Amino acid sequence: MDYQKKPLPAKLGKIGFALLGIGLLSMIASFAVNSHRAFFDYLWMYMFLVSIGVGSLALVALEYLVGATWSTPFRRVSEFLASIIPLLVVLTIPLLLFGMHDLYHWTHPEALATDPILQAKEPYLNISFFTIRIAIYLLIWVGFFYLFIRNSQKQDITRDPALTKQSIKFSAAFAILFVVTIAFASMDWMMSLEYHWYSTMFGVYYFAGTLLSAFAAATFCSVKLNENGYLDKKLGNNNYYSFGTLMFGFNIFWAYIAFSQYMLIWYADIPEETFWVMMRMKGSWSYFSIGLVFIHFVLPFLILLPRSSKVNPKLLSVMSIWILVAHAYDLYWIIMPTYFTEGFAFGWSELGALMFAAGLIITVFKYRADRTNLIPVGDPKLEQGLNFHLN
Repeated sequence: MDYQKKPLPAKLGKIGFALLGIGLLSMIASFAVNSHRAFFDYLWMYMFLVSIGVGSLALVALEYLVGATWSTPFRRVSEFLASIIPLLVVLTIPLLLFGMHDLYHWTHPEALATDPILQAKEPYLNISFFTIRIAIYLLIWVGFFYLFIRNSQKQDITRDPALTKQSIKFSAAFAILFVVTIAFASMDWMMSLEYHWYSTMFGVYYFAGTLLSAFAAATFCSVKLNENGYLDKKLGNNNYYSFGTLMFGFNIFWAYIAFSQYMLIWYADIPEETFWVMMRMKGSWSYFSIGLVFIHFVLPFLILLPRSSKVNPKLLSVMSIWILVAHAYDLYWIIMPTYFTEGFAFGWSELGALMFAAGLIITVFKYRADRTNLIPVGDPKLEQGLNFHLN
């Protein structure tokens, strides 16, 4: 069956290009006005795109690894979203070439000369090793992206089940590498903004947010595509329930890790740990921190708790966007206090970064969807997925 007969509306592409263009112009203006602030905004936007792109590839691998059938008809959505990954290579260049000095105090020679803590961490926190690590992360992400996409698209033509078995083997390797690289990437890009601070749970914290946001993005796109007749008429509430349940579950997992990290820091009361939390509990940041609890956990928990919410396509669409905004809120809370030390601020510079991220996601998704079957028609699990029913 051909699911490419009805192309996505041209209006979607125009919206994507408009957001991308306005966001790009805004970021250029931001760099001209205040490059220091602009690089923090850029890092915020970059880490959000890492979550969506790499997290979506992890969902593709997860489906292969556990042999899930309910998600097979929707797998192309995650594949399209994962297409952001090759662009991350380009987006990393400005950070490595021009942003390191503005973002990371540990790159300053005077800090290394006078700070014994930094001197102890210098074998790990140095520009050369930092760049090598980032290159390794990108190489792994891009390499597995092409392996998964190549097999998936080739299977549309050959209908060869051996390609599924091959992708399962790739998934076993990527599952381990994903956990390691996403954790270390978060520590390198975000935790080292305050190099005196450390948390053994920070990598897991970002890992939880990454999978949650990837599920949210996949949910929104899948529901919208199906409700507008782009997928298969057999798909419906049984499939939506799994999306709702996974968003609900991973939101609880994120909250559990967030609370555990806070509790351990509070209980130990070690100055090298507590100062990071105290930065976020003074001035207007205290209200922002309280808002994070309600926006990222309490409200999604209460809304997604009933079974009826998990099978309501309109509500799932709203909540998936809500969770994506909450993840951006969370990343802002992690990154921006290093710049806005006295209290948070949100202006056209930050709005432009958000618009660029949204425009890039829409543009990449539209480009890939217009050139690929919207459903993996050669996957041997497809029929089971289309006929999936809850017990």
